[in-house]
Amino acid sequence: MLVSKNWLTEYVSMDMEQQALEDCLSMSGLNHEGTEPVGDDLAIDLEVTSNRPDCLGHIGVAREIAVLYDQPLSIPDPQPTAEGSDAGDSVSVNIQCPELCSHYTARVIRGVKVGPSPDWLVRRLETIFKPLNPQWEPVNNVVDITNYVLMECGQPLHAFDLAQITGNMITVRSAAADEEFEAIDHHTYKLQPGMCVIADDAGPVAIGGVMGGAESEVSESTVDVLIESAVFDPLATRSTSRALNLFSPSSYRFERGMDPEGVDWASRRCCELILEICGGTLEQGLVDAGEKAQVPSPVTLRLNQIDRILGISVEAEQVKKILTELGNEIVSADESQVEVVPPTWRRDLSREIDLIEEIARIYGYDEIPEDARVPMAASAKTDSDRVLEKIRSVLTGVGFDEAMSASVVTEDWAVAYSPWSSAQPLRNHTPMLKGADTLRPSLVPSLLESRRINQSLSNPVIELFETARVYLNQGESLPQEIRLVGVTTGEDYFYLKGVIRRLLTTLKIDAALAVESVELDLLHPSRSAKLLLDGELFGFLGEVSDNGLKQFSLRSAATVAEIKLELLEKHASLVPQHSAISTMPSIARDLNIVVDESVSWAQIESVVAQSAGAELQTVKYLETYRDPNQDGEHRKRILLNVTMRSDERTMTGEEADAIRENVVSAISEQLGGQLLG
Repeated sequence: MLVSKNWLTEYVSMDMEQQALEDCLSMSGLNHEGTEPVGDDLAIDLEVTSNRPDCLGHIGVAREIAVLYDQPLSIPDPQPTAEGSDAGDSVSVNIQCPELCSHYTARVIRGVKVGPSPDWLVRRLETIFKPLNPQWEPVNNVVDITNYVLMECGQPLHAFDLAQITGNMITVRSAAADEEFEAIDHHTYKLQPGMCVIADDAGPVAIGGVMGGAESEVSESTVDVLIESAVFDPLATRSTSRALNLFSPSSYRFERGMDPEGVDWASRRCCELILEICGGTLEQGLVDAGEKAQVPSPVTLRLNQIDRILGISVEAEQVKKILTELGNEIVSADESQVEVVPPTWRRDLSREIDLIEEIARIYGYDEIPEDARVPMAASAKTDSDRVLEKIRSVLTGVGFDEAMSASVVTEDWAVAYSPWSSAQPLRNHTPMLKGADTLRPSLVPSLLESRRINQSLSNPVIELFETARVYLNQGESLPQEIRLVGVTTGEDYFYLKGVIRRLLTTLKIDAALAVESVELDLLHPSRSAKLLLDGELFGFLGEVSDNGLKQFSLRSAATVAEIKLELLEKHASLVPQHSAISTMPSIARDLNIVVDESVSWAQIESVVAQSAGAELQTVKYLETYRDPNQDGEHRKRILLNVTMRSDERTMTGEEADAIRENVVSAISEQLGGQLLG
């Protein structure tokens, strides 16, 4: 934001040293970027953060200087003289999209003389615009006045040639699909629904909050003008500017939110200057449509919190003085607290801590001693953080690297793999990345793309994982956001399944992990599965099929998995548990069981755990063997090891054999298994 030093002197005394002023503004939050001489003036470049749109005009900066230097502030009170007929007879306003434009005002001035601007006005604007654009030239007195008021108070305005407005109705509406509009930059834009347009009976004459139209712009032949001052929705303005790649000083300010009370002030100020410089007659009355913003809610500041948070004491009278000079209205005050209503131009003042920050920056951060004691309380990690920490520890420990990828992907990726939902992916009308306009329903495509890039760079080992959200379309409802852990490896299905089991073991999750067959386009039909944790959908696991490898241009085999963080957090046991190591010896028995091909290892493991009793220490899978000639078609041999131990005494061989028989009997009854001798 460039401000003119000479211009600032119209509102506040500027007799302080330039360097001191720049340092003071920087310390108060308006960081000084540089100062450049322009003629007999100085263009001061200040960084204005997004929460301070009130400082996007000279009056806002002057207000800051007045408070910092305890100087009186002089703001004009425009009272243009209105004569002639009523403005409502010349034009009316109809707002059809209050969500895009909440408040719209219009004034009409007839008989203006459009011509060059006076020297003082040109010099003011040159200081602001020349450093940014050396080819800048003034347009005409009416347009220059709208720019002057914009840079004075921060409220954008637009002047229409009233003769070019068809009919006597201004309609504020959403654009039609592919509606064409020629802006004052003489480029034609295709508009879309959700973009706010100002229209007459013939069509759009301006893009609300962004730019006016070429046909209705003020020219030398203009006699009657309509002055627009309005409030446009910040998000809609930002989306429109991005979608059209069309940015202006007006859109920059509307994107950050405007002072609703500044709408009428700016309109009156503009009309006053036009009457003074261009002549003409201002019609009586204000054409006003929409609703004005509500009065800000009161905020209470407890005085003892200043000492607690800043580490210094500030006198109550000084606190009230600072808040009042910043525009806050004191509702009530006593020895312990102050209640204020923030000014309409400071929408960032909504909490007690916001007021404390104002006290700190105006009182002076340099007034806070370096050794000031500020009470601090130790924070604790959330359960979610602790689970994530263990997940990262396990995955990095077995050789995986953490990846971070964008949440927006191409539509091809979104439909290539979407196991969590069959609904259409969510589209973004203003893509942040070229070609990527879809919110991803899965982490897998992003990880496979990272895998492809690493392969193209000849990286020999590509083991990646990512923890992030995916977004599922819920129709008219808000999107469902699921937090997932996505993994890709060059190893096979069983390796990655083992990694997932390691995660469950590390998090001390006792819930049963079940595996069911699943058919997904991207995965191999016989080496993929749906994972269930205590009966709830937990995730998906599988080797990428040959077609999937071609689709993502992968040179070698890949296996992927996605699991829900929510279920890991739900079942994790995060409180460390101590159990004494048994001094008693263990006894192991190997079992060679013949079962149907459809029987999974998870089923066998579950039956063993239930039938072996309290003495079971571990059950381990060893090997799978298939021999159709000996065991029959669709049968397989599973070799497993069962280890038993008693914490109280040495187990006998007979006791171990009895447990072994219980296990074999249970497998036979529940799974149809047969023990081989």
